This record gives sequence, C-alpha cells and structure tokens, in this order.
Amino acid sequence: MVDIEGQSFKNIDFSLEAIKKGEYNKCVFIQCNLSEQDLTDSNFSECEFHACNLSMLNLHGVALRNIKFKDCKLLGVHFEHCNEFLFEVGFENCQLDLSSFYKLGLKKTLFKTCSLHEVDFTLCDLSQAVFDECSLMGATFDNTKLEACDFRTAVHYAINPEINKIKKAKFSVQGLPGLLYQYGIEVE
Repeated sequence: MVDIEGQSFKNIDFSLEAIKKGEYNKCVFIQCNLSEQDLTDSNFSECEFHACNLSMLNLHGVALRNIKFKDCKLLGVHFEHCNEFLFEVGFENCQLDLSSFYKLGLKKTLFKTCSLHEVDFTLCDLSQAVFDECSLMGATFDNTKLEACDFRTAVHYAINPEINKIKKAKFSVQGLPGLLYQYGIEVE
C-alpha cells in the first residue's frame, strides 16, 4: 500500500501497469486510463480526475472523499460499493451511463452537463443535489429522497412522485411530462 500526496499523474495507461493500492491525497489524474482497475480498499481524498477513463472500475471498500470528476468516462461504475463514510463526489461533463449509486448519500452533489442514462439512484438521498443540463434517460428513481433537488435544466427523466420524496424539488415546465409519465397523460 502506497501513501501519495500532492502528486500529478498525466497520460498514464494503468491497464499496462496497475495503479498501486493505497492512500491518495490531493492528487490530480489527467488523461489517465483507469478502466477496469481494482482499487479495493484504497482511499482518495481531495483528488481530481480530468479527462480520464474510469469505466468498469472496481470500487469495493474505496473511500472517495471530496473528489471532482471533470470530462471523465465512468461507464458501469458501481459507486454503491464505496466506503460510505464521508463519501463526497462531484461530476462535470462526465459520462456516467449504466452506473449505480444504490442507497448512497449524495446530498448536495453537483451533476453538471452529465450523461446519466440508465443510472440507478434507488434508495439514494439526493437532497439538494443539482442536475444542471444533465440527460437522465432511463435513470431509476425508486424510493429516492429528492427533496430540494434542482432538475430545472435536466432532460429525459421519469420520476414517479408517488414513490419518491420530491418536496421543494425544482422542475421546469418542460420537465412536467417526466413527472406525469406513469399516468399516461400527454402534455403538449
């Protein structure tokens, strides 16, 4: 196990030589390929990932504390396997299709210009989260806490108000069909 602080990793293909497990504090990863890497029991604190491929990453027991992802590809990532203690992430211009946040606490999480197709938010606490210009086609919201969430610029979502907590959530008029889909109502 390594203990690395304040280091930058640029243009590294970790599929050729696996990333070392350990503690990464205030590190920056730029244009790295971490797809299918096994990060079991590693810890990342105050790290940033820019233009990285993190698809199908194994996050069993991984701590993600105050992590920023920008311009990253995170296809099929099971964030629910992470250590929940102090879990905090933010995403900007990321592709998170087919990923899962099942049962995670994501209060105040920012999703900015992200593709979240077929993402599982079942039983999540997304209170005060912001989905700014995100596409949520096929995303699952089931018994999800969405109180005070901001969906005003999000598109392609389908949220059933009867099985989710949406008090004080913000939606645009254009988003109303996504709240009424289960009734078979056509809004023109």
